[in-house]
Amino acid sequence: MANYHSVNDFDVSGKRVFVRVDFNVPFGEDGRVSDATRIERAIPTIKNLSERGAKVILLSHFARPKGQVRLEMSLKPVALAAGQHFHTKPIRFAADCIGDAAQDSINTLSNGDVLLLENTRFHAGEEQNDPDFAKALAANGDLYVNDAFSAAHRAHASTEGLAHLLPAMAGLAMERELDYLGAALSNPVRPMMAVVGGAKVSTKIPLLLNLIKNADKLVVGGGMANTFLLAQNIGVGKSLCEPGLLDTAQEIMTQAEQQDCEIILPTDAVVTKEFKAGAANRTVPIEDIGADEMMLDLGPDSVNLIAEKMESVKTLVWNGPLGAFEISPFDTATVEAAKFAAKRVKNNGLVAVAGGGDTVAALNHAQVRDDFTYVSTAGGAFLEWLEGKTLPGVKALEK
Repeated sequence: MANYHSVNDFDVSGKRVFVRVDFNVPFGEDGRVSDATRIERAIPTIKNLSERGAKVILLSHFARPKGQVRLEMSLKPVALAAGQHFHTKPIRFAADCIGDAAQDSINTLSNGDVLLLENTRFHAGEEQNDPDFAKALAANGDLYVNDAFSAAHRAHASTEGLAHLLPAMAGLAMERELDYLGAALSNPVRPMMAVVGGAKVSTKIPLLLNLIKNADKLVVGGGMANTFLLAQNIGVGKSLCEPGLLDTAQEIMTQAEQQDCEIILPTDAVVTKEFKAGAANRTVPIEDIGADEMMLDLGPDSVNLIAEKMESVKTLVWNGPLGAFEISPFDTATVEAAKFAAKRVKNNGLVAVAGGGDTVAALNHAQVRDDFTYVSTAGGAFLEWLEGKTLPGVKALEK
């Protein structure tokens, strides 16, 4: 974090401090926040600034109102939910993020107070990173903190533009994310293994190409493994596959060999003739998948191979499930491999970092999320980081 200012680098007492958080949280049918992880991770920064006498002004987007005021996409219910996690005092709410409504609310703040402004995406200038909109935001603040890594891949006014108009720093959650991701990918303790799963190769080509440059071992699982198998002339029956990307898969394997990165593919599979929970299934060597069958999970030999390879590594980066973990019994490989990784974190000091929406859901399903060294709540930003891309919201914080 040497390239970034931290929240502790500034005297914030009496200052109006913008904190870009990611309160784009899901709501259940009961109208309550169903997953408050992003709120919980923002609380340490909010508490730090509040206790040091700042006037804390929270900025966030919510959903996709496309520059229009949509009351069903208001952040007002989120202010109530966030206040329940902050505990110290209620989190106030302002009906807009710029203009008189924002200014009047900010002017009433005392040192230590916390205010959440309305959805930044109610203004088209947010996603356009419009300079005038960024200036309208900046007019009501003295300092800027970005604590929303999950939105840092977007060059929007509140994530990138504002950082150029006010003294900028990284929040505590942002610092932690960058530290762990840097340790896992930029400067990993070797050997380093990457596990990449999910449905399609087409969505993860840049990720795979970057990982084979950095990883010593790369596990390819999920539906995307089928394309790699077919590229080796192994029939995959009716399994999800992308025949148009066989040359791409072959090129990735060739480059991996040149980079001394060992690619680990399934050796056996759990196959079925229908995609549904509890479907009749059998476990077969990868070469014996029937023409009318589809692979929905890795078999036990594949899981044992992954565990064997994982036993020797010091760093693990995980993105994507190994099978159709959402439906039983095709969750076994993902659950068992995740449990083995968690055990190694506890017993042998493995640094295990994971991220991506499906990955977080899979680790929750395996009940090991809290046992990994770090689990990123970011989706697109985590993927782009793993792809080696520069994230605008992070770049803008550099000194």
